[in-house]
Amino acid sequence: MDWTEIWASVVAFCIDLAWKILLALLVLLIGNLLIRFILKKVTTGKLTAKVDPTALTFIGSFLKIGLYAVLLVCIVGILGVETASVITVLATCGAALALALQGSLSNMAGGLMLLIFRPFRVGDFLESCGNSGTVIEVGIFYTVLKTGDNRHITIPNGSLLNTVMINYSKEKNRRVDIELNVAYGTDVEAAKEIVMSIVKKHAQILEDPAPFLRMTEMADSSLKMTLRVWVDSADFWGVKFDLTEEINQAFVENHIAIPFPQMDVHIKND
Repeated sequence: MDWTEIWASVVAFCIDLAWKILLALLVLLIGNLLIRFILKKVTTGKLTAKVDPTALTFIGSFLKIGLYAVLLVCIVGILGVETASVITVLATCGAALALALQGSLSNMAGGLMLLIFRPFRVGDFLESCGNSGTVIEVGIFYTVLKTGDNRHITIPNGSLLNTVMINYSKEKNRRVDIELNVAYGTDVEAAKEIVMSIVKKHAQILEDPAPFLRMTEMADSSLKMTLRVWVDSADFWGVKFDLTEEINQAFVENHIAIPFPQMDVHIKND
């Protein structure tokens, strides 16, 4: 074989490789656009409009990984690598990653359990792992909460599944509890009438269940009353702040003392 034949073989190989690379790039571009289109249809299309948002985000994450894996196998096959070998390598890498990423797999299993049992959904206000916020995404490995001051908190699904969680949005109504302290010697019935007049005027407080107000403790420095009213879950904080401010103002206007903690000390002289 002379140099002319070698050069012709090299040129033919390069041309063939160039066509394969060009075709692979074209498949990558079209495949990427197609995957985005499919994911958009799955997550926002009419066919899935009735699907629970929590399940939808989870399914979307799984589908995205699966589609990109298929695209990768196709591109590698176009480049001339045997698909069977690629799948074998991917399976081997998957086994190695499974051993190395046991924590991530625990999070994935936690995500599946959350999807099955659904202790919360996207849009619920959740408190767990020392954090609270509105659930905006339930992914394969992590759940994302958005706090009231627009911070995003990412919690591993494994930790979320294995700890106590409080879902404030599960029920339509919530109860507002406020403890009121008045000084000893206060006319308790008069104080209760003032508080109940404020409660009756508040439009967002529900009549059923009826508001509750009773003296619940004779504490060291004060008489303690407990006020309980029911509201729509969305109105909880607004009603709690309104009642706190209005009751305090009414107590001031009616000269009802709110005592500070105090202690009587007796000195004995021998």
